[in-house]
Amino acid sequence: MDANIDRRQFIQLAAAGGAVCLGGQGILTFAAGSRGSSLVSPGCRRTKVKVARIYMGNPSGLWPKPTLDMKEEIKFYEAQFAKSKDELRDVDFVVDELVSSPPDVAKLQDRLKDVDGILVIHFTMGTGGVLQEVLKSGKPTVVFARPYSGHQWTGFGRLQKQKAGAKLECMLTTDYGQLAVAIRPFRAIHHLREAKVLNVTTRSFAEYAGAVKDKFGTEIKQLERQRVLDAYDAVSDRDARAEAKRWSGEADAVVEPSPQEVFRSCKLALAFEKLMNEEDATVFTVDCYGTMWRNTIMLPAYPCLGFTRLNDMGLGGICESDLQSAMTHIIMQGLVGKPGFISDPTVDESDNSIILAHCLGTRKMDGPDGPAAPYKLRTVMERREGVVPQVEMRIGEKVTQAILLGMDFLPYFVGEIIGTPVSLEDDRGCRTKITVRVDGDVTKLWQNWNNGLHRQTCYGDITKELGMFCKFKDIKMVNEAV
Repeated sequence: MDANIDRRQFIQLAAAGGAVCLGGQGILTFAAGSRGSSLVSPGCRRTKVKVARIYMGNPSGLWPKPTLDMKEEIKFYEAQFAKSKDELRDVDFVVDELVSSPPDVAKLQDRLKDVDGILVIHFTMGTGGVLQEVLKSGKPTVVFARPYSGHQWTGFGRLQKQKAGAKLECMLTTDYGQLAVAIRPFRAIHHLREAKVLNVTTRSFAEYAGAVKDKFGTEIKQLERQRVLDAYDAVSDRDARAEAKRWSGEADAVVEPSPQEVFRSCKLALAFEKLMNEEDATVFTVDCYGTMWRNTIMLPAYPCLGFTRLNDMGLGGICESDLQSAMTHIIMQGLVGKPGFISDPTVDESDNSIILAHCLGTRKMDGPDGPAAPYKLRTVMERREGVVPQVEMRIGEKVTQAILLGMDFLPYFVGEIIGTPVSLEDDRGCRTKITVRVDGDVTKLWQNWNNGLHRQTCYGDITKELGMFCKFKDIKMVNEAV
C-alpha cells in the first residue's frame, strides 16, 4: 500500500478486500459486514508502524554453542513472526539487520532516526556494547532473549537503571507470541502521532491541545455546531432509515425511543462519519452536556448511538468532550486493538467491587472483528430522551481501567467483570453497567481516586503493554488499588 494513502482511498481498498492497515472502513464495515481487523488503528492510514528489527549475535560467540548458524536462527524467528502476520500487517520492518559489534550498529544510526521503536533479538554472547550503541538512538527499545541466548541478560537490569536505559524493556522468555506484544507500544506511539480528534464545543481547549501535540503529536481540532448541522442535512433520509432499521432490527428490544428518535440518531451517526472522512479524523467527541446543551441537546439528536457506531468500527466516539478519555482511548486501541468504555463509577465494598456505569455502551469491546454484544435501545437515563445502546458485556472478562491525566500520569486498576446489571428492573444509574471485582483493595482504590469520574475500561489485562508504553513516553503509571 502507498505509504501516503488517504482515508477515502483506504475505505475504497477496504471495500475491495485490499486493506492491510487497520480499522476505519466506515459504513462498509458496519453495514455490509466486510472484514475489519482485530487491530484498530486511529493512525496508520497514512503510514505503517516503522520498526527496526535487529538480530544481535556474534558468529564467534561460544554460547549457546560454537556451531550456531546465524542464518538458521534468523529463519527460526522469521517463522515466529509469520505466526503473528495478522497482528503485524500494519508493521514495516524498515531496518532488518544482524549486528555483531557496536560499529555495526553505528552504521545504522541514520536509519534508526525515523523508526517508532527497536526490537532487539539476542542470539549469542560476545555482543558487548551492542545494546548500549542501540540505545544511543534514543528510541523505545525492547530486547527479546530466549534461554541460552548468552549471558548478557545479567546486565540488562543494571542498564535499565541507568540514564541510557530509560527507554529499555526486556523479555526473557520462550513465549514467541511476545514478539508481537513487544511491538504494541510502538504502535500506540505511532497512532497517537497520526491520530486526529474532532471536538464539537465552544469551550477553549487550546492549552491542552498544544501540550498533547507537543508530547504525542495528536491533533485536536474544534468543530462548529453549524458544521455538524450541515453534515446532518447532507445525509439522505434513505440511508438514515436503512441504518435505523439495522440498529432496531439487531437490538434485543427497543424500549423507550420512538422510531423517529432512532431515525434522527442514525442520521446524526452517519453525519459523524461524513465529517470524519472530510477531516481524515479518527476520534469524535461532542460537548453534549456542556456548550451543546441548553435545556435540551442543541443538535438534531443525542450523539450516543453515533459514538457507539464509531467505536464498533475501530475509530473513536467519546462522550462529553472528554479529551483525556479520548487520548486514553487511542492508547488502548494502539496497544490491543480494543475500544474503551467510559464510565462513572460507584463502589460496593461488600464484595470488593466497583460498578462502572454509563449510558453509552460499545457493542464490540473485542474490537471490530469481534462479536457484537447483545444490546437494547434505550433513552439517556437522566434525560429520558435520546437513543443509547444499552450493552450487556461478558461476565468473567478481565478488564483494565485507566486514564491519562495531564501528559505524565496514568492511574489504573485491573479486575474481573462479575455482573452486568442491565435489566429493566435495575433502573438506578446509567444504562450500561458492569460490576468489576478489583484485583487489589477497592477501599484503597476509592481513597486514591482523584480528578473526576471518567475513566476508560477495556477488555483484558493490558498492564504489560501499558507499562511499556508509559515507560517509553515518560508517564508515571500507578495502580490505585494497591
